[in-house]
Amino acid sequence: MKLHDIAGRPVQIAAPASGGGLAGESGGILRPVLHKILADATRRSGTAIELGVTVSALTQGPESVDIQFSSGRGGRYDLVVGADGLRSKVRDLIFPEATKPHFTGQGCWRAVFPRPADMHTSEMFIDPYHKAGLNPVSRDEMYLFFMETVPENTWMPPENWPEMLKERLHPFGGRVAAVRETLSAQSQVNYRPLEMLLLRPPWYRGRVVLIGDAAHATTPHCAYGAGLAVEDAVVLAELLERDGAMEAAFEKFMDRRFARCRDIVEGSCRLGELEMSHAPLAEHRGLSADMARIIAAPI
Repeated sequence: MKLHDIAGRPVQIAAPASGGGLAGESGGILRPVLHKILADATRRSGTAIELGVTVSALTQGPESVDIQFSSGRGGRYDLVVGADGLRSKVRDLIFPEATKPHFTGQGCWRAVFPRPADMHTSEMFIDPYHKAGLNPVSRDEMYLFFMETVPENTWMPPENWPEMLKERLHPFGGRVAAVRETLSAQSQVNYRPLEMLLLRPPWYRGRVVLIGDAAHATTPHCAYGAGLAVEDAVVLAELLERDGAMEAAFEKFMDRRFARCRDIVEGSCRLGELEMSHAPLAEHRGLSADMARIIAAPI
């Protein structure tokens, strides 16, 4: 990663690649591309896929779970995994008393642009009051992100997103200034308020278990929300296959997952708090390095 001040002047160039293979590096990918990779692999595995359907009701028995779907169809299952995101319907059904997602005080703007031929790594533009970055995501594309403090969680009309982002990027120089001037009504721009959730353990009840954002939604500061969800799935599958007994597998799942997910969710939110309090850059960089080590350690 190349670090710049917001005028675009280089501040520091990070050390060369670690040489640790894919587990030692990071990179960007567009969400639709990632979704297609995962969807294609799921279909190749032989899993039955049904799209456009949600869970309307859930009734647990000692040996199975009865599900009523929004399509009107019902089904009986040995195990239900709620991997249905921040607004999890499964979480609402099994833990109606659970805490709700919490707005952190920040919003994140994202936009996709053509990738310059001389851009080979991520580039950050930062001072104590501003933070933006550019990340290559394909041979021809890069995306920009811009973090904003919005304590009132102000509504941002989607039809105004390109012009609003252009205005907010006004303090920046360098590559950010160059792409800012290309923003138009046709630009691919997205805005999302940042929310977090850390469900208290256990994340299961009976034969129903929650994973991913349904149990622990993190902010994007560590860029590892999807990573945690994948880890959840790998660990849960491993334990169910090895141990057989569902409740014992769920207990071991919590033993292996809760502390790690808590540390990354809380560390990521802490990075956001540093940005909102205009903390010195050295403090940001120190915590970012700590979080990178925490994420990489078991991998």
